[in-house]
Amino acid sequence: MRFTSLVILICITSFKVQAQQDSIKKTTITLAALYSSNVSYYGQATNEKLPYVLVNATVRFPIGIYLSGGSYKLLNYGSGISETDIGAGFDHDFNDNFSTGIAYTRSFFPENSPLLQASNENNLNLSVKYAWPWIKTSLSTDYAFGKQDDIFISLAHSKEIGIGTLFNEKNTLTLEPAIELVAGTRHFYESYTIEKSKREKSNGKGKSPVSPGNSNSTITTTVSSDSFNILSYNFKLPLSLSRANYLAEISYQLSLLGPKAEAELKRQQSFFGLAFYYQF
Repeated sequence: MRFTSLVILICITSFKVQAQQDSIKKTTITLAALYSSNVSYYGQATNEKLPYVLVNATVRFPIGIYLSGGSYKLLNYGSGISETDIGAGFDHDFNDNFSTGIAYTRSFFPENSPLLQASNENNLNLSVKYAWPWIKTSLSTDYAFGKQDDIFISLAHSKEIGIGTLFNEKNTLTLEPAIELVAGTRHFYESYTIEKSKREKSNGKGKSPVSPGNSNSTITTTVSSDSFNILSYNFKLPLSLSRANYLAEISYQLSLLGPKAEAELKRQQSFFGLAFYYQF
């Protein structure tokens, strides 16, 4: 939500303009607008390309509690809102290097949604972050539940590299390459396949896909949904320009699926994104 690495709250709840250290001493409001060339659900994407835009608002209080709400619009699917999220969470910094967080997100999807995550309307996230001398490490666990239940674990390493300034010393350019490994279960894919079959039938595209060796099945899966396997390897390269109250970002992500990925998911996918954040 993160559609990441959904998800989930799309990293807006940890707004990157943290250079202004006084922001943690007062209530802040962060507004965000994002564009992505495709939907990524923990690095996974369907064969159908779904570019989208997102708007979000997050209110963060000095004690570490925050509230967030946002809406997504798929640019090539339907005429209404494609997803609405509301969430709440709590972050705690033990020191300059070590922090933890807990967050809950409730998502609302329209009927016949083409999104992989449409059956998991709820998401509970636990995260731990540690800044080593040379890299930052993040370990995140998500329990996604609703019509289906899934567990996802993400391990990421990143390195913030200061490039310099643009126009004047107040505009800072930063590059933060990251690698991420995601593992989890696949119950969400069962619901996605069923809903996809319904959409194809209603559009007159014929019979639903059939699993090899089972002519009575309408669900296409390659591994057990209960199996906990590698879902994706993600390589991220965001370039950001920040000032006192805003941050603009352009990003690229390359995702490679694990060896037991479903046939209808793209095994290699590139994502391009643009984002703008403003904090009051």
